[in-house]
Amino acid sequence: MQDRVFNFSAGPAVLPLSVLQKAREELLCLPGFGASVLEISHRSKPFEAIISAAEENIRKLLAIPSNYRVLFLQGGAILQFAMIPMNILKGSGKSADYIVTGSWSKKALSEGKTQGECNVAWDGKDTQFKRKPSAGELTLNPNAAYCYFCSNETIEGIQWQAEPDTGDVPLVCDSSSDIFCRPVDVSKYGILYACAQKNVGPAGVTVVIIRDDLVAKSDDNLPSLLNYKKLDAAKSLLNTPPCFAIYMVKLVTDWLLEEVGGLEKMYAINKEKASLLYGVIDASNGFYTGHAEKEFRSIMNVPFRLPSEELDKKFQEEAKTVGLTTLGGHRSVGGLRASIYNAMPREGVVKLAAFMKDFAKKNG
Repeated sequence: MQDRVFNFSAGPAVLPLSVLQKAREELLCLPGFGASVLEISHRSKPFEAIISAAEENIRKLLAIPSNYRVLFLQGGAILQFAMIPMNILKGSGKSADYIVTGSWSKKALSEGKTQGECNVAWDGKDTQFKRKPSAGELTLNPNAAYCYFCSNETIEGIQWQAEPDTGDVPLVCDSSSDIFCRPVDVSKYGILYACAQKNVGPAGVTVVIIRDDLVAKSDDNLPSLLNYKKLDAAKSLLNTPPCFAIYMVKLVTDWLLEEVGGLEKMYAINKEKASLLYGVIDASNGFYTGHAEKEFRSIMNVPFRLPSEELDKKFQEEAKTVGLTTLGGHRSVGGLRASIYNAMPREGVVKLAAFMKDFAKKNG
């Protein structure tokens, strides 16, 4: 504990301290089961209880309607980039719409094109991915198989404050970096998914929330582990799932429900944490420059730059000496980035904000 730092990594990311402590307590022997969660069979009653509780927590947090399935899959967001068009687009005779607001939706589009025709409904490249589109800028196909967007672009720090309106076209969302950061109306979505390692748990499991009618679209000729229908029929146990990661999802969702008190409270905490950093950036007279336009700023990922790359490097080096780590920007864009997911304690953000003010005073 004496060596524990404030970890601002974009993922795998910080986990709630009480969750880590609980996992440590139960690691050698899951209470009442005589073995570690790392050792028990995924077909056993103890694990059935864990995965059922994880699903129940997720349904409670997001108020998921009964006509949606909750799947625990592997392969991260990148596998979902391919699975979604593989199951919903391929062979449909339709095209799919993609709203490209940053690096991750751009990657999703690239994977989608391997399975069928994809229409770029909007591309933010010319805006340097500093904002999302207005409704009038979207070129949507009312007959599309689905419309895809990423609710929070971790690299550029762009977040949607409200979902795009796609009418009767199923809305598909990569919510990997902001799921559980605020309440969401799941009934507006066809598919809502998130790889765990940012806001849900450790790397290794992907939570997929999918409407029944879209599950039914899966072609029986697809390989079993790429087929939503078969995965759902097997209750996510078609093969050995990432048992420990699912156990951790259960603990994280317990934390959100029992310690935080739900997503409304989590949202208030997250907005306040983000305002501390954006307040320093905006008051720095240009010493710090944020990436996203103010209206579209993420409350999960705060990218920013200093006047030079030399100062960017100096900032990281000095921050590390006071226990503020993993503040480098993504390798594709450089600069700096503070990822302040649900589990980042307010104290960490307060300490970073104070460090930023002091660093600007000394180097500005």
